[in-house]
Amino acid sequence: MHFVHRPYTPQETIAAVATPPGEGGIAVIRVSGKQALSVVQKIFSGPIHTYHTHTAHLGKIFDLDNNLIDEVLVLVMLGKRSFTGEDTVEIHCHGGGIVTRKVLEATISAGARPAMPGEFSFKAFINGKIDLAQAEAVQELIGAKNEIALKKAEQQLQGSLSKKIRYFQKELFDVAAILEAWVDFPEEGLEFASMSEILSMLEKTVGEMKALSDTYHEGQVIKNGLSLCLVGPPNAGKSSLMNLLLGKERSIVTNIPGTTRDILEDDLILNGLHFRIQDTAGIRETSEIIEQEGIRRSKIAMESADLVLVLFDVTQHLEPHDRDLLLSCPKEKTILVWNKSDLPHTPPSDYNLASVKISAKENLGVSELKNSIEKVIWKKGPPSQEEIVITNVRHKQAIENSIQGLTEVTYGLKNEISPEFISADMRKVLVELGTIIGSDISEDILSSIFSKFCVGK
Repeated sequence: MHFVHRPYTPQETIAAVATPPGEGGIAVIRVSGKQALSVVQKIFSGPIHTYHTHTAHLGKIFDLDNNLIDEVLVLVMLGKRSFTGEDTVEIHCHGGGIVTRKVLEATISAGARPAMPGEFSFKAFINGKIDLAQAEAVQELIGAKNEIALKKAEQQLQGSLSKKIRYFQKELFDVAAILEAWVDFPEEGLEFASMSEILSMLEKTVGEMKALSDTYHEGQVIKNGLSLCLVGPPNAGKSSLMNLLLGKERSIVTNIPGTTRDILEDDLILNGLHFRIQDTAGIRETSEIIEQEGIRRSKIAMESADLVLVLFDVTQHLEPHDRDLLLSCPKEKTILVWNKSDLPHTPPSDYNLASVKISAKENLGVSELKNSIEKVIWKKGPPSQEEIVITNVRHKQAIENSIQGLTEVTYGLKNEISPEFISADMRKVLVELGTIIGSDISEDILSSIFSKFCVGK
């Protein structure tokens, strides 16, 4: 464990730069804690204790020796109405590195201490402003690589996942209460629900949990993006297609076979998702040593890619080594792309792969290609805007542990195992669900989560 949060104490006041380092129009220094107003008052020209919450005020920041540092805008947010749930002051100064550092140093000299990574969000969690799933959504919001990831992070920040977990808890609390009653009053013959009703409810909850857990693949696609590899023989149009998709001249395009000898990479937003696109060396039989190495790397890239576009010239017959390439492509993640379809050609053969005809030169068939990519990626179709998607491996593991626990509870009920053992299994399930939103969470897990946050967040 490289990082452990200090025990939370309301008296401590922390400060940090909340904006990225470097030059910019403004920088924001955030100060939060019981003494936030007193700390800033020592270095600010205005009567900060008289300001109403959520108001902005122009003034000057001085160091403790009364040397002017900068003219600033101060925002005051008091108590429970702030992000952290305690008095918070934001100092908006000019965005140069030196002036930002001097303002931060002034706040620390005035009584604040430097904030640790994620400590403002940690305070918000401790003070009940957000739960743990929402706190993690803050970091995912900051790191979103595409529009879909941004929307899903916003959805989680608004509490969609938390509401789902609390729904599971509510359903299971009722069963847990019945089990506890059976343990405490075994001779009373208590029956608040029939066995079939309890088993039916558990089966329904397990099904809903599995459906949520199964969204993790989509969540990873949304959160982390995909690697997209272009492979095929020389002069099939891989480099032309890469340039077309990127909207810029990234790869060199010539009529000379073997122009691309190494892997070229770039970032691409396609269908609202983030891709790392790779243009590879043309795969063919050759005795040239450098080209052989490029081909070897092409094959490695193809094997490790999330999605493969294998390109062929639709006007040319496939050679034996081309057919070998097709056979080596994993069908579940490969799209066969017939390029140069603007030229005269005979209908291509069906190789039992998702396929599309395009002309990279004439910009034809690109919409069809994008549709094919979407079908291969999502399998069951893209998630709807309202669908809750799991993007965090910690959440997935907790849900899977809960499913396993409910399976054991169901087994115990069906086989008339002693109620105290079944009740213990149910308590474990409720604890697992609680770890997602933070109602049952250990200090080391909290430290691990918040240590990944930015300083100032």
